[in-house]
Amino acid sequence: MSTTYNIIYSPQAFLDLTELYEYIRFTLQVPKTAERQVNRIKHAIRSLETMPMRYTLVDWEPWCSKGIHRVPVDNYTVFYQVDENQMTVTVIRIFYSGRNIENIVNDTNN
Repeated sequence: MSTTYNIIYSPQAFLDLTELYEYIRFTLQVPKTAERQVNRIKHAIRSLETMPMRYTLVDWEPWCSKGIHRVPVDNYTVFYQVDENQMTVTVIRIFYSGRNIENIVNDTNN
């Protein structure tokens, strides 16, 4: 039997997912694509219930030292942290992969 982790969305990750949906749905005006994209991201996140450590750690600070992992989903990247003691996976952020994510994170932390 495999170990199952609980998935937690940070408020920012939930907002990221909502904004992603709204951008595709309303700005790009492709509602079906918005729904499918969000479903693929949620599916990838649900897959973290088992073996969440299988994805690579982020290789830049400050997230590397915090143990933040990343999972690519199409043109997006989901960032998450695993707490093995609490058996939780916390989704930290969801970004469009074409953005300079490292700079965004470092600007936020300053």
